[in-house]
Amino acid sequence: MASRPIVSHQQRDVAVAGASKKIVAPGGNNRRALGDIGNLVTVRGVDGKPLPQINRPVTRSFCAQLLANAQAAGAENNKKQIPVIADGAVVGKRVVTKVAQKKATVKPKPETVIESSPDKEEKEVKKEKPKSQKSSRKKVQTLTSVLSARSKVACGVADKPKDPIVDIDGADVDNHLAAVEYVEDLYKFYKLTESSSQVHDYMDSQNQINGHMRMILVDWLIEVHNKFELTPETLYLTIHIVDRYLSMTLVQRRELQLVGISSMLIASKYEEIWAPEVNDFVCISDRAYNREHILAMEKSILGKLGWTLTVPTPYHFLVRFIKAAVADKEMENMAFFMAELGLLNYAMIMYCPSMLAASAVYAARSTLNQSPLWNETLKLHTGFSESQLIECAKLLVSFHSMAPEHKLRVVYKKYSNSERGTVALFPPAKNLLA
Repeated sequence: MASRPIVSHQQRDVAVAGASKKIVAPGGNNRRALGDIGNLVTVRGVDGKPLPQINRPVTRSFCAQLLANAQAAGAENNKKQIPVIADGAVVGKRVVTKVAQKKATVKPKPETVIESSPDKEEKEVKKEKPKSQKSSRKKVQTLTSVLSARSKVACGVADKPKDPIVDIDGADVDNHLAAVEYVEDLYKFYKLTESSSQVHDYMDSQNQINGHMRMILVDWLIEVHNKFELTPETLYLTIHIVDRYLSMTLVQRRELQLVGISSMLIASKYEEIWAPEVNDFVCISDRAYNREHILAMEKSILGKLGWTLTVPTPYHFLVRFIKAAVADKEMENMAFFMAELGLLNYAMIMYCPSMLAASAVYAARSTLNQSPLWNETLKLHTGFSESQLIECAKLLVSFHSMAPEHKLRVVYKKYSNSERGTVALFPPAKNLLA
């Protein structure tokens, strides 16, 4: 078995230092010396400074990294050969520089060539225009655009941002009595059921009473309601019971007042905590009817109505719509004044309770010159647009204009009081009267 020739460390250093020298083995064969992988070899670098020791096999990429570091440190001319070790042998600059060039070479971006054809020249110039010039250029407002904008404003066609919708229940989240979780569903149910309980024109079926007699009765009931200091819910339910009963039954003229006080007795029992007694209604009617008459009429009314008293009245919608209008006390009193004028006049029976309430709010905002008269919040919660309410609101404003000279002045006097802001003394809305 052939023995391996031993090469001393001194001979290895000589082999490393000379790039063109060859080591001749004792056998006479010319071959390169194999480096010992386990040994650390010191390599002389540029200007006699030793390169850092390498603790791992040297690859071509690592050689390129060493060369780049040497160039950054201010090495001499790149043409000088820098010997590095690759797999125990000496590698010249020719291989290393190629690797370094591949690493360091950056390809230039291809320049866009613009053809100078007369048809496409203008388009290409626009494409090659830098963004900075586009942004820095100021937009010139032409005379045509100015005139168009002025014309739109004059005609009311200008694009206006929509009013934001106000969360009217946001402040009542912690108020359990406000029922914020269910209030929207409740009013959806009211809107669905109001048509089933709505009273239509019934005076043609009555042969002894007419619209004016009904107006006298309602005017007197509002006065009785105010004297007994009952809640507003009781008044609206009373008028609703009267109209429903008259639409189902022929009533004699002498019994019309009896229908009114019996309806108020029923509504008081339904809405009030402390309802007036039967004797109170006997006294308020100047003893025109006794106790038995009132109880008998009460029984007759409940039988005709089927004991159905849970119905949406204009009051239910009115309190919700006033809240949607974000109204102050003056606006609230004006809306109730308009609504009670609607209760008084028989001509308003053709409108559903929700429309009467929404029209009262619209007429009140018009009377108080609030702007805008109708917004997105009111449109959302009422379900009516401004064009749908305009006819009903005009009727309410006309009743307001006639109230000071009318014979039936209970509602006018009620809201001329300072406790209710004297809103009846305000001049009617001229824009709706015109």
